[in-house]
Amino acid sequence: MEQQKNPTPEPVEMISIPLRDYERFLSYEAKIVFLQSQLEKLQKLFTGSKSERFIPAENAQLSLDLGPSQVTVEPVEHQVPSTTKSSGKKSHGRPPLPANLQREEILLDPSVDLSGAKVIGVVETEILELVEAKIIVKKYVRQKYLLADGTIVIADLPSLPIPRGNAGPGLLAHIEVGKFVDHQPFHRQRQMFKRLGVDLAESTINDWFRSTCDLVVPLYDCQKNLILKSNYLMADETPIPVQTEDKPGATHKGYHWVYYDPIRKMVLFDYRKGRGREGPDEILKNFKGTLQADGYTGYDHFENIPGITLLACMAHARRKFDEALKNDKARAEHVLGLMQQLYKIERQAREEQLDYDQRKALRQEKSAPVLQELHTWLKENVIQTLPKSAIGIAIAYTLHLWPRLVRYLDDGRYEIDNNLIENSIRPVALGRKNYLFAGSHEAAQRAAMMYSFFATCKVNSVEPQAWLTKVLERIPDHSIQRLEELLPQNLK
Repeated sequence: MEQQKNPTPEPVEMISIPLRDYERFLSYEAKIVFLQSQLEKLQKLFTGSKSERFIPAENAQLSLDLGPSQVTVEPVEHQVPSTTKSSGKKSHGRPPLPANLQREEILLDPSVDLSGAKVIGVVETEILELVEAKIIVKKYVRQKYLLADGTIVIADLPSLPIPRGNAGPGLLAHIEVGKFVDHQPFHRQRQMFKRLGVDLAESTINDWFRSTCDLVVPLYDCQKNLILKSNYLMADETPIPVQTEDKPGATHKGYHWVYYDPIRKMVLFDYRKGRGREGPDEILKNFKGTLQADGYTGYDHFENIPGITLLACMAHARRKFDEALKNDKARAEHVLGLMQQLYKIERQAREEQLDYDQRKALRQEKSAPVLQELHTWLKENVIQTLPKSAIGIAIAYTLHLWPRLVRYLDDGRYEIDNNLIENSIRPVALGRKNYLFAGSHEAAQRAAMMYSFFATCKVNSVEPQAWLTKVLERIPDHSIQRLEELLPQNLK
């Protein structure tokens, strides 16, 4: 039987594509890549995890078919101080309760006849309990006296935060802390007061709030002046919705501009109606030193002002590569791995409690080579990626800010990123979810003032309620020349 021969394939006609059409095709491809990255960012915003922790592939151990026998749960062990000698075994008891808490002793004896019994030991058990908050009325009783010469005398009332008002400093401080630290709108606080037996009108609470803010305006100005005398500041901004008469049924998008002095641990919130450069231009008009900020163009012109050096934020650059993981996993992971080395060096400096000179020396020895490797890689890869892809945007962003990103090597006082100021901004985001908006531009500035105080309390580990209560007790009679004594870092 004759074998059938394979038919000869017909020649394929080559189609030539005009150069103009090919360039158009590449531009469409770039747009598709860009839109895909934007879609991924939106999906992550609504449904994904916001954690930016990077775990290298070689360290990731994830398996979806682990059975119960393969999972080991390590017990959490707590060390409990003991007056007896250690037996060499770790204790598994609870950690001791804080020694500063008020203690109430309750003596319990067994319900038997204890006649002739001797105490041979004591067993103490401590239980945490919550005593419900309560509102009390302080009544000042002042007796009038008729002196021998016919003069009538009476004791003076102590100075009150609100003259002729009937709210004490502790209550006023509670209202401020409730709104700006615990994020409780006034109508919720009113419900809480009602449960405690006092029905306060919301208008009354609003009046107390405004009067308290008016009282501490000079203290805010004092804090602002001190912060702006610093020669190293971090800057950032965050939006706040504001109700205005010209936008009935809608809100105006105002901005809190935030400045942080990481050396003296002081925070300043400054409200502005917009995000334009006018805000930082005005408040920093006399500033000389180093300004650390993200890549927002509103800060770029400071680079050309004599006496000001711009420092960038490594965390913002790192965030761009975190967003690019789905676009180009290999390149993004390579950069994230190098940045992880930089942060490991910063962690070493903190753990060893290095001073500024020692931290600078450590960075010059270990961080500088990593940064050099990263810079070389960025320059090689910027021409190999689509400019509008997520990885292309990340590389271009980092290269644009590179001179500012590496300046933290020059001084041990400088931080690698702006995370310290971002921690101060977080309460604003939480507040927006609870009280939704500020009632006016004036209310937004009052909020900026209180956020300044409470953020400074936080970074100095000062309890805000106790601090503000002391301030409201003292400030009516305090010398304006010595207001600095009442700031959170000084009045502990």
